[in-house]
Amino acid sequence: MAAPVKHFLIASDFDQTLSFNDSGLVLSELLGVGEFQKKVDGLAATHLVQQGGELAYLIRHDPEFRGVRREHLVEAGRRVRMKGSIPALVDFLRRGIDGARFTFCVVSAAPREVVESALAGIVPPDHIFGTEFDYDGLSGEVRAIRRVVAGYGKVAVIEQLESRLQIAPDRTIYVGDGSSDLHVMLHVNNRDGFTIAVSKNWQLARVAKSTVLSDSAFSIVVPMLDQIFDWSTGDIRALFESHDLALDDWQKDRTDRVRVTAARQAPSRPAA
Repeated sequence: MAAPVKHFLIASDFDQTLSFNDSGLVLSELLGVGEFQKKVDGLAATHLVQQGGELAYLIRHDPEFRGVRREHLVEAGRRVRMKGSIPALVDFLRRGIDGARFTFCVVSAAPREVVESALAGIVPPDHIFGTEFDYDGLSGEVRAIRRVVAGYGKVAVIEQLESRLQIAPDRTIYVGDGSSDLHVMLHVNNRDGFTIAVSKNWQLARVAKSTVLSDSAFSIVVPMLDQIFDWSTGDIRALFESHDLALDDWQKDRTDRVRVTAARQAPSRPAA
């Protein structure tokens, strides 16, 4: 009898995971708002909002963002610069492999309209979970924040997806890039799932079970196939070639970076 097919949930962040730049920065440039990063850093220093939820707070409370409407978010999504080979990644996960099938979802603190616009025609809207707003019926401006998918908000979405799809926690794979992904990565790891970092963020690298650095979104399949499904290097390279991609440089580094300094001055030896 054939082995049963295992169902895996692949959940990915959006900003700087599937994209190169932060959607908040793109939106601020669209609106002509300056010093976006300074505003975000200021909010982070106050711990007023969860990491990742700064843009939602600014849209609702900052005077320079108060005029944001749905059409601004959609246009910002069109302007976000995306990483390469996302359609190939989604197609591969949709097809699955022998013994495994995948459900791919995007779980992001970015406004849902931004993510849907950026991934239009690639990821179905019902597989995208982002920050949601209520809009004023007359002016079209944001009048309330309905849900922010940041910090523990991401954990809640992951648990809801696992329950809805009847997927065991140890078959959840989460992909993220920054400190705002720490809570969900710790949660996934604690339940024997698999986590992938796609940045050099040192806090995340210490938590994630694997780190992959690439300009191609398709690269996340490398640690998945290598460490979860025990594919050979040759089979992984052949998979890339079947999608008209070349795995030119794959370095599996395990490096200890150690700096040693003297704790105190060593006592001098007496003269002979």
